[in-house]
Amino acid sequence: MIAIALSIAPIFLLIVTGYALRRGGIPSEEFWLLNDRLVYFVLMPALFFVRISEADLSDPDLIPFAATLYGGFFAAVIAGTAAAVMLRYPGPQATSILQGAGRFNTFIALAVAEALYGHPALQLAVLGAAVLVPVVNLTVVGLFAVLMPRPGGSVMLGAARSLATNPLILSILAAGIVNKLGLAPIPVLQDTLAVLGQAALPIMLLCVGASLKLRGLQAELWPMGLAAMGKLVLFPAVILGLALVLDLPPLTAQVALIYGALPTGVAAYTLARQLGGDAPLMAAMITVQTLLAFAIMPLWLSLGAYAFGL
Repeated sequence: MIAIALSIAPIFLLIVTGYALRRGGIPSEEFWLLNDRLVYFVLMPALFFVRISEADLSDPDLIPFAATLYGGFFAAVIAGTAAAVMLRYPGPQATSILQGAGRFNTFIALAVAEALYGHPALQLAVLGAAVLVPVVNLTVVGLFAVLMPRPGGSVMLGAARSLATNPLILSILAAGIVNKLGLAPIPVLQDTLAVLGQAALPIMLLCVGASLKLRGLQAELWPMGLAAMGKLVLFPAVILGLALVLDLPPLTAQVALIYGALPTGVAAYTLARQLGGDAPLMAAMITVQTLLAFAIMPLWLSLGAYAFGL
């Protein structure tokens, strides 16, 4: 466990550095807003396109890998939604609880996978994002529409527009088409995107830290606790069990567990703000779970390394 903690410590140190830089006004608030957009619209799509377009999508382990990831995600989302409904939380808080329980920070997943197990794990982590990102977005948006119904379906219309222009989803679809047609690697384009993709991981970790908001921690503790139980306990526990039942290869199983042990993603705050959720509560959940992940992720990953025989 100590070895795993030391391996991923630089990742969390970069996150802390990003927070400290933003709080110190270095270089400026505007810089971090623009950097977020650079990562979201350019660097991450470039990384996804290169990795997915050249991946072996015929690998027989891809289906059980996807099933394991979906099992953990849906178990956490269903549990979070059920708890919010049974405890009669209003729609905005309920949607924050379900997002906090089921969404994950893809940026940290990619960085942790590469730091621990190198490029093969990074490739698997990108494939994990490819199978999860579209399903997660569609599921969460659908639950927003159920928990916060509006006349004329304005939530669904706005969400559908957001999904149709999501650069990560578009890059995944484009890469999948190029892969299936056997066009990769595309000369010049592939090399250019590969260079951009190499810049993605350190910059996006700084941006994750810059987006943390410690002032939001006065939000209600019960909703934050429910979301944290779903994301940091139930999600990884289900993935660990499914990976063993489906007999995933050790590295594939461990990468799946990395997704399970992640804190909820920054994109959840953006969606809450866009669709009328409880954005301050969502910001508090993201910050608390990111801080908790410092301690909890090494525990889960050391357990996974033992269980999977890594």
